[in-house]
Amino acid sequence: MALLLFCGLTTAVIGLVGATSPTSPPVAQEPPDAEDPPAAQAPAAPTVTTGPTTTGPAPTVQYTKRTVVEEEAIPFGTRTVNDSSLPKGTTKVRTRGVVGLKKITYEVTYSDGVETGRTKLSEEVVRKPVTKVVAVGTKQPRCDPNYAGGCVPIASDVDCAGGDGDGPAYVEGPVTVIGQDIYDLDRDNDGIGCE
Repeated sequence: MALLLFCGLTTAVIGLVGATSPTSPPVAQEPPDAEDPPAAQAPAAPTVTTGPTTTGPAPTVQYTKRTVVEEEAIPFGTRTVNDSSLPKGTTKVRTRGVVGLKKITYEVTYSDGVETGRTKLSEEVVRKPVTKVVAVGTKQPRCDPNYAGGCVPIASDVDCAGGDGDGPAYVEGPVTVIGQDIYDLDRDNDGIGCE
């Protein structure tokens, strides 16, 4: 800053060269030359791109209800009964079991063809199941009085169980021959059969 002083006969001017008064108007700056490099600028904010925006109506969902009838099997039970006409330890099916059948009606709700819920409306038994009946033999065999220590049944032929005989009746040994060995169970004649 420099201070200039002019003295003359009638006028004196005092001023500051290079300084501006706080109340002076701002000095306009010249635009940069085209050859000057551009001033550094802050980087531009990134551009965010989203998917296409639809302005049409929202898609509609198809809700439907339908009545559906389904069949379901009803299993049969099994019951056993004693039968004194059958030899003890044997069984025989007296009544075959039969599976039952029922029809169930549902109201099924679908959303765009996919099942979303069901409510049972009714149930009807079309065919009742038939219980299987099995007879269990309780008849005690009559034992041949010629043998002791085990019951040798009275039959057209008796063989030792587990042997090569063809029955029709069998006995678990050993048994003692106390009379006549009518079934030839004691082949070595030592008094003991099916040993």
